[in-house]
Amino acid sequence: MAAKKPKLAVWKFASCDGCQLSILDCEDELLTVASAVDIAYFPEATRAATRGPYDLSLVEGSITTPHDAERIHQVRRQSRYLVTIGACATAGGIQALRNFRDVKRFLSIVYARPDYIETLSKSTPIAEHVFVDYELRGCPVNKYQLLEVISALLNQRKPVIPNHAVCVECKLRQHVCVMVARGTPCLGPATQAGCGALCPGYARGCYGCFGPKESANPPALSAGLVRLGVTEDGLVRAFRSFNAAADVFRRESELHERPNP
Repeated sequence: MAAKKPKLAVWKFASCDGCQLSILDCEDELLTVASAVDIAYFPEATRAATRGPYDLSLVEGSITTPHDAERIHQVRRQSRYLVTIGACATAGGIQALRNFRDVKRFLSIVYARPDYIETLSKSTPIAEHVFVDYELRGCPVNKYQLLEVISALLNQRKPVIPNHAVCVECKLRQHVCVMVARGTPCLGPATQAGCGALCPGYARGCYGCFGPKESANPPALSAGLVRLGVTEDGLVRAFRSFNAAADVFRRESELHERPNP
């Protein structure tokens, strides 16, 4: 009798679906994944669904509504392992820009009937609501890192994911440093590796898609960016992108923000 395959579920909360598409973008590897696990719930890929419990749940997206704040607890209860994937799930995502303003003002401007909208004042990562077994960052996630996490957890070992800065990836790929050679502002020194130094490879500064690296030093980076001519407003914008609510990026942006009149 064949061994029962572990059940994999993929869940969506407030997000753009890009990290879920990274799973489908595995292409050649996807057939191997499908042969190793039972893809029990994955609306992005199939309408077929199998009831839980699930051995591994991958969760994309942040919590932005009262309904989702309840739903994530349901997901956690029926998941042996829960892994958050992407900037939205691990740091609140681009929608966490609402966290720095009064969301009611946005509702009154965007929607003709804001009284129909049920939303929370902040966009928060999954880990602020339930226990998370592992966080995989990126906007979107690196598909090879995603495969490593799936393989590691299903085989009961620790995932091997690099925690060094994007600068290391630049050196490994022999990219010229855009800050040193061109004076281009770049978040690479404070950002976790994972993208393959994509933007610096095209002579663009890093935008911080993978969030702050371990032991990041944003104040030192800000001092260097000021020497390149970046203004206080520019520093706020630099740290408020895909990972605006990530703790060290949030604190650094708030240091340079002018008080509201």
